[in-house]
This record gives sequence, C-alpha cells and structure tokens, in this order.
Amino acid sequence: MKLIERPHYLQRLAGLRGTPDIKIITGLRRSGKSKLLQAFMERIAADTPEANLIFVDFMALENEPLKEYHALYEYVEARFRPGAENLLFIDEIQMCSGFELAINSLHAKEKYDIYVTGSNAFLLSADLATLFTGRYIELHVFPFSFEEYCRYYQGRGDRDTLFDAYATQGGLAGSYAYPAEQDRAAYIAEVYNTVVNRDLVQKYRLPDTLVLDRLAEFLMDNIGNLTSANRISNTLVSNKVSTSHVTVGRYIKYLCSSFLFYPVRRFDIRGRKYLETSEKYYLADTGIRQSILGTRNMDYGRLYENLVCLELFRRGYEVYAGKLYAKEIDFVAKKAGEQLYIQVSDNIENPDTFRREYEPLLKIRDAYPRLIVARTRHDTYTFEGISVVDIAGWLAAVPGSKGLQTTEHILKTI
Repeated sequence: MKLIERPHYLQRLAGLRGTPDIKIITGLRRSGKSKLLQAFMERIAADTPEANLIFVDFMALENEPLKEYHALYEYVEARFRPGAENLLFIDEIQMCSGFELAINSLHAKEKYDIYVTGSNAFLLSADLATLFTGRYIELHVFPFSFEEYCRYYQGRGDRDTLFDAYATQGGLAGSYAYPAEQDRAAYIAEVYNTVVNRDLVQKYRLPDTLVLDRLAEFLMDNIGNLTSANRISNTLVSNKVSTSHVTVGRYIKYLCSSFLFYPVRRFDIRGRKYLETSEKYYLADTGIRQSILGTRNMDYGRLYENLVCLELFRRGYEVYAGKLYAKEIDFVAKKAGEQLYIQVSDNIENPDTFRREYEPLLKIRDAYPRLIVARTRHDTYTFEGISVVDIAGWLAAVPGSKGLQTTEHILKTI
C-alpha cells in the first residue's frame, strides 16, 4: 500500500522529542498510529544515526516473550546505551500484561525518551492519568484528512472529483488498498465491528451488544442533530430495543472514549456560557457511515458538517455547537484567543437556503470571523462580512499555513 508522510503529526512529535513526558499516541483503530511511529523512528535514524532506538512491536511473534511487564522492563534495560540518546518506542503496548508498571518504572529512571501506541479501547484518554503516574502527553491521530487523501491519490482526478469520493469513502487509508467498493466497505465495516463488538465488549464486559449496535447506528443516522440520552432511549424503546437513559448515557461515553464518535457541547453565544442540555455527536470517519448504513437517509449537508467538525479538531480547535437566541450556529471554534463562527451547507444556490445560513451569522455582534462553508465550487467571496468558502478548498488547506493553500498548490510542490 502507498504510504504518504503526515508532516503535521511528525512535526508535533519532533517538537516533543527530548521532553520528560511519556508520549502516548491515541486514535481510532487503523487511523495510522503504528505507521506514524515507524515514520518518526525512520526520521530520527536518518537525522541522528548515533541515537539508540529501542523498538518493541507486540504484533511481531518474536516479541511474544515480552508480553509480561517484568520481561519488557528487563529487555529495555538490557539495551540501554550510556552516553547516548535513548529513545524507547513500543507499538500495541496493551498486549503486554501490566505494561503501565514497566513504563512508569522506566520513565522514573529519567534516561529514556518514551513513545507508545495502543488499541483505542485500552489507552483511553480518561484512563491515562490512572495508568501513567508520571508526566504524559497525548498525541491524538485522526484518519486521513482530505488534504492527505489528495496527496495519496495524486494524479487520479481534480479536486472536486476527489472530494466527492472522499466524502463517502472517508480517511481510513487501509481501505484504499481495495479497488472494489464492496471490499473497501467490508474493510471499514470490520474496523467498526472490531471497535464496537470486541474492544468495547471486552473492556466493559458488556453482556449484550444489541443496545450498543442500535445506539451507534442511531448516532450515525443523526449526525449533527441535537440529542440527549433521554431522547435516544425513548426512540430505541419505541423500536422495541429494551434500554434506559442511564444505559444509553453510559454507552455513549464508551463510544466516544473509543474515538468512534466525538461529542460537541452547546455554547450560548449571547450569554457566553456552556449549556449542559443536549449535545451533538460526530462520527470519527464518514466512510464508516457509508459502510454500515449505506445510502439510507443520506443527507450531504450533515455529511459535510461531519467533515468540517473533524477538520476543526485536526487543526487544534475546541469545537462547540452555537446557540444565539432561537437560532443555531453549526460551530463555534476556539483556539488560543482565536474564534470562528461556521455554518455548513450542501448547496446554497437556493436563496432561501442561503438566507437560512447567513441570517444567524448576521445576528452575532462581536468581530470574530464568520464563515459559510458549502459546496460552492467557486473561489471564496464575501457577503455582508461573511466569508463564503468552498468546502473542498477549505478542507484542502494545509493546517497552520497562512491563507488558503489549496491541494493544487500542494500537488505542485511534492
């Protein structure tokens, strides 16, 4: 399978190199955590050949004897090189029983720069503080962005053609190895089923997956809709799935902690406060929806909203669903003093549709930028101070770049 470099993540890892933290790479299954770790090791080996790289891949059969924390500890200590920069890389660390005891002990010695990856069900963000008693920092990896997708499929079509494919195919790059749509969908469905029916069932010892399955399908079918555990449980019960709002609330937390869904809280723009009632949920990858639900109830406006939400997360924003009086703003995005208001739409050629998108933005009284991100297929233009941006161009921008650096520009420079 073709590999592409992921400079955003590699630069982040490079910036953390040598810090005293345990670097923990998290993310959805098959989102590229292992490949990222290998790429980072290769970069260090090329730039600093004298560095001592200690690597343990628990998927490799030869490392079977190390799947006990004493054995892992002794293996690493035996490979320490005095006077050198010692970097420790461990892939799929959850396969070692008691791994946190070995890692905490090695970290306490203050002589290793430690990087680990693991299954999303066993390295949950909520569990990291309990597992690792020393300092740690989490680097979260998402499936391929549209910009990465364009580099992967360079020369296979223009930006608009690639966007139409990416919107439904998604960013789980392992699926790209399969030319047939049926096989690609089966690969993505296997990733989904592994997370829902194996990882979560094992970690939380769930007796029955029916509620979990139906809940996940409901959330996929209601991307971007405000909802609550009460409303969902009522819907499931009406469809003859026996459950309660308590169970639904707990299972939603499980699905989010496994990085299959991302919750977005509401924010009252006028009152400048966070609201506790109702949330929105967005899927980790739009290809999963296509593989599990097919084209049932397909709403491209919601699909594009999901793409924009994930991209905001990739670019380091905190993301909220905005409320202004009785109006809703799709996203309020915040980062280091910066704030954006964003409306997302499929097609705004209809004047009534366009009005529905811009009217809430015009009611905002502060000076932060306001955007409508839609499938315009045109260059960016402004309307009453609102930037109207084509979604394919906006997604193709390189994170951290100044201005809109499009995919065409990217492809000319690689």
